[in-house]
Amino acid sequence: MHLLLFGPPGAGKGTQAKILSETLGIPHISTGEMLRQEMADGTPLGLKAKMYVDRGNLMPDDVMIGIVEHVLDSAPCANGMILDGFPRTVDQAAALKDMFTKRGLVINAVLVIEIPHELIVERLTNRAIIENRADDEPRSILNRLVVYDKNTAPVKHFYEGEGLLKHIAGIGTVEEVARRIMTAITQ
Repeated sequence: MHLLLFGPPGAGKGTQAKILSETLGIPHISTGEMLRQEMADGTPLGLKAKMYVDRGNLMPDDVMIGIVEHVLDSAPCANGMILDGFPRTVDQAAALKDMFTKRGLVINAVLVIEIPHELIVERLTNRAIIENRADDEPRSILNRLVVYDKNTAPVKHFYEGEGLLKHIAGIGTVEEVARRIMTAITQ
């Protein structure tokens, strides 16, 4: 099973992906975590990523597409995956569709976790304190939401056109949201 988790920063994609991964027995691939590891390791990609992340901007499409293509061909993803944090632009969504088509794979569902911006700011501000994440600073949070609304939200229309989009209410307990997701993918 190949699932995409989609939604604004702070919607709970990472938390829900971990639950889904354990439940379905397929790997959770977080492009954000991959980039944070690259930055922590000080790799050339990590240094390039840091410039964008510190400003709350999206990574260039070609960098993200290359990372995802590499992951898609890896052994752990042979039986499916939960992709979290990609695609973030319509061009990335089209590239991902091409990657899947070339490999004879199918995206089973795109789960969009929906949550009001006010709650996102509250969640990310708390996460910044707990996890000491530079990308969760107030100025960066607001910029990330603007970037999401402008560049990433249109990806929903791409997947609506593909008949893959499933809307998930992101408000409530972690368990409530997880139940909504499982219901959506088993219907």
